Amino acid sequence: MATDNNVQSIDRALDIIEVLSDESEGLGVTEIANRIGLHKSTAHRIITTMTNRGYLNKNKSGNYQIGLKLIEAVSCYINSLELQTEARPYIAKITGELGLTSHLGVLDGDQVVYIEKMDVFSNVRMYSQIGLHVHAYSCSLGKCLLSNYSAEDLRKIMANCSFTRFTNKTICSIEDLMSDLELVRKRGWAIDDEESEVGHRCIGAPIYDYRGDIIAAISASGPTTVFTPDRIDQVSSYVKAQAMEISKSMGYVG
Repeated sequence: MATDNNVQSIDRALDIIEVLSDESEGLGVTEIANRIGLHKSTAHRIITTMTNRGYLNKNKSGNYQIGLKLIEAVSCYINSLELQTEARPYIAKITGELGLTSHLGVLDGDQVVYIEKMDVFSNVRMYSQIGLHVHAYSCSLGKCLLSNYSAEDLRKIMANCSFTRFTNKTICSIEDLMSDLELVRKRGWAIDDEESEVGHRCIGAPIYDYRGDIIAAISASGPTTVFTPDRIDQVSSYVKAQAMEISKSMGYVG
């Protein structure tokens, strides 16, 4: 019974959102209740909960409108779609020009989630998948994304991180991570030099939005037999340039 009631409450909350989405001036509780066929007291309880969470907002006229929290949530999704669309051709260029696997990733807590990827069509394939989460401290994408934060914020983000050692090169403390991130900020790119996997090298560069905040990162990676040390300068310059082009398409002017 409780499950049915919970589903019904969600259904009614969505009805309220849909009704208000067409009303720029908002509506009062009575009008909302009438439009979706609810008792006024029931509508009031749901509206109050949604308002407290920021999904609805009460304006000066006493009417309820779509709140900033809902707009923010939807905007994040739209921005993610825009980011993928804008980045895809550049990801393809990285793979095509460098012969390396390319990824686009965003930060999710203390991990990176891949939201786009392009493999090299060769005998050597990497089996990472879109949606896969990886530890931010041991990959180039993660280092780029973490470099956006102050030492204080970084400690909060990494508070529950165990810093597992994957290879003898893996960063294993917050202090070492902060030192590495200083290099990332100075160079404008990050490297995972066999830190997450023996025999694997990866270089990433940050993507900025119109405010100058790092919102994502792209990378080029491959086995160390293909991505040799003498290619680091070339790959880092190329990936950094592609990341900057994506940033400009997202409104970055810095």
